[in-house]
Amino acid sequence: MISLTPEAAEHIRESATKGNMADMPLRVAVTRRPDGSFHYALGFDDINRTDDHRFQSEGIDIVVAPSSMDMLNGTIIDYVEIEGSKEIIFINPNDPAQQEGE
Repeated sequence: MISLTPEAAEHIRESATKGNMADMPLRVAVTRRPDGSFHYALGFDDINRTDDHRFQSEGIDIVVAPSSMDMLNGTIIDYVEIEGSKEIIFINPNDPAQQEGE
């Protein structure tokens, strides 16, 4: 499962409305780079793939491809202030860069 904080959900709703994509689900994806690090992607998607995993968090529909699901399971998406600007962050227990002791 993937979840959004209320702050992330509000930011995503605003982005969807501004881009005329309010009726589209949020697609969350991750790929593993050759060095083992994770690269995340977010976007609105109007393609209905039958094998997608589907979730809802904070009123936002979320879709994830099977190829990303194991790497994203348990992830929390937040919208926080970092060094004076607001950014989306991924709190992911499966991400090697976020493992304890590293």
